Amino acid sequence: MPNDNPVSPFVKWVGGKRRLIGSIMEALPPDAGELNYAEPFIGGGAVLFHLRPANAVINDFNPELINVYRVIRDNVEELIADLRRHRNESDYFYNIRRLDRTEEFARKGVVERASRFIFLNKTCYNGLYRVNNAGEFNTPFGRYKSPNIVNEKVLRGVSSYLNENNVRICNCDYEEVLRALDANSFVYLDPPYHPISPSSSFTGYIRGGWDEAEQTRLRDACDELTRRGIRFLLSNSSCGFIRDLYDNYDIRVVRAARPINSVADRRGEIDEVLIRNYV
Repeated sequence: MPNDNPVSPFVKWVGGKRRLIGSIMEALPPDAGELNYAEPFIGGGAVLFHLRPANAVINDFNPELINVYRVIRDNVEELIADLRRHRNESDYFYNIRRLDRTEEFARKGVVERASRFIFLNKTCYNGLYRVNNAGEFNTPFGRYKSPNIVNEKVLRGVSSYLNENNVRICNCDYEEVLRALDANSFVYLDPPYHPISPSSSFTGYIRGGWDEAEQTRLRDACDELTRRGIRFLLSNSSCGFIRDLYDNYDIRVVRAARPINSVADRRGEIDEVLIRNYV
């Protein structure tokens, strides 16, 4: 029976690719969807859900995000039922937010943790998933009138896609995913972006963050993919450091809308780069 539910991102994610999807699709090789697709920084999954490959491995270092993907695949109706209990109220929001500061959080089941993650994403300020140095979620309440906390059709659509195809879901360092690929693979890389200015730095998806050393480690991993004959496409900010780092590759500058910024008048279109090792 065909799946009539939409297959699209179920969370709002910093650096999400919904607004850049056209440029990314133009940059992909024609056979990308037929290969073993790998996305080691899955985030909101916009490219995956647009391309919908039959064989894929997806990964993220954020364990709470990966738990949501697994719960949507394995327990989507339980998740929908749990999401319905949430309330779009400030006091309730902060009670749910503070759970990861308690010993009780480790005892929560996977469905309840996934439900908490989606609820916070839908009701926090600007949909910004951010954690502090202790790994605790710290974005404030968003005060939206009618957030779409229970998007049943999208959740069921994503669940159907994950179950009807060979999609492996991992929570590890991205290099583990890359090492396991063969030459019949294609990789889309969407790492934390290098800041274009000191005030634009945001690496709060996970505890720790990214710096120049991490960007260089990723470039080295891309060099290894190239040596192994595996094609990749990578997104990042259009800054001198990144362009210099990948100066041996094909680099295309694209304009991308970025609606998430703490300063409203700094939201809008900015330059980003698409980097690839094929023509």
